Amino acid sequence: MKRIAGALGLSLGLVMSTAQAASQEIRATFRPDSSQPSKNVFINQTPNSGYCASYPEQCADNATFSIQLPIRFTSNGPIKPNWGVGLKVPANWRRLTVINADTQEVETVEMRITGIGSNYVLSDPAHELVGVSDPLEGHQGLWESSSWVYAASPCQYSGVGAYGPASYRFFWKAPAEGYCTKKTMYAIPSMYFDTLDFAYELRTPNPLGMSSGLYTGSMTYSVGGGGDFDIGGGFQPDDSSLTLDFVLDVQHTLKVDLPPGGNNVTLEPEGGWAPWINSGRKPTRIFRDQPFHISASSRFKVLMLCNSTGGTACKLGSPKGDTTEVEVFLTLPPGISGPGGGNVTRSPLRFNAWAGPYQPEIYVDRKPGSLLFEMTPFAIDYLLRPGKTDRLRGNITIIWDSDV
Repeated sequence: MKRIAGALGLSLGLVMSTAQAASQEIRATFRPDSSQPSKNVFINQTPNSGYCASYPEQCADNATFSIQLPIRFTSNGPIKPNWGVGLKVPANWRRLTVINADTQEVETVEMRITGIGSNYVLSDPAHELVGVSDPLEGHQGLWESSSWVYAASPCQYSGVGAYGPASYRFFWKAPAEGYCTKKTMYAIPSMYFDTLDFAYELRTPNPLGMSSGLYTGSMTYSVGGGGDFDIGGGFQPDDSSLTLDFVLDVQHTLKVDLPPGGNNVTLEPEGGWAPWINSGRKPTRIFRDQPFHISASSRFKVLMLCNSTGGTACKLGSPKGDTTEVEVFLTLPPGISGPGGGNVTRSPLRFNAWAGPYQPEIYVDRKPGSLLFEMTPFAIDYLLRPGKTDRLRGNITIIWDSDV
């Protein structure tokens, strides 16, 4: 059902200015949402103005947004009967490149214009131009196929319109490129469209594959004279181009939480030391599986630092001069894949060598993983001898870095 609302008349003021360029920022942000971990999309942060601000329910279902810009299109002279006034927008998908200034990573954004609207202002009240007494009848009779709430092909009806004696606000959906032309039924001494309203739709890259930071890029459209945005039929815009400046703000999460006391790891045989102390039965494993919780929304890498001569072994020692070797293995929760794809289960870490990158497939929020600290079989055989007692210590540092 169409919606039409009466309003006070608007006075006509014709002002011509030197053509210049208009600009508008389009900003979208990605922040991981623990309540919707599989929703890996950017959220448009650009405030709606124009059509979607006045009729938000019309845009919500189609995930479209609108902007109103003070670009005026003014008739060059009188408009005769049977004169075509056509609106045209860049309705096809267009691609632009956005760049992270810190990392120089490049991504692609796509955009299309899905609707156009404005408020036309006549030199005289519509009913006077048509010769009737009712303002609405004037707007309906002034144009072929009734008033401007009814779109001309290939544009489509949006269901909204608001009028005054000499003005009419409208908005049309634009599913395809081409002029959507309304013809006059009566002469109009002069008129102008006082704003450029357009609705748009975005396709943004998958933020889980992007680094944190700002990605920026621009797209410039021509305005008027058969350009991307045009009102044909002798209308001149006061801006010759429109530049949209895109800012994609990626705000990733990478957090690793240890349980209380989890930074102090004690290695023991399975079942404790009693079998070795009481019977001399040498354990087959001496280890500690240290759990942690990880929250991650972007790829990351892991580095192990310790007292080591290289490889996977870290050294522990004591004042008595005893030493032993410990290896560290990383297990990550499902939903985070390793360099070759698939789950990460007991993957060995190497001294001073980055492991990864590890890629979350969805936002992982406080999911359990573990670090397994385990003595090598050779170290167990060498260290555990009858009558030997000692306590060996060492520091092993695990660094998690999202700056891959």
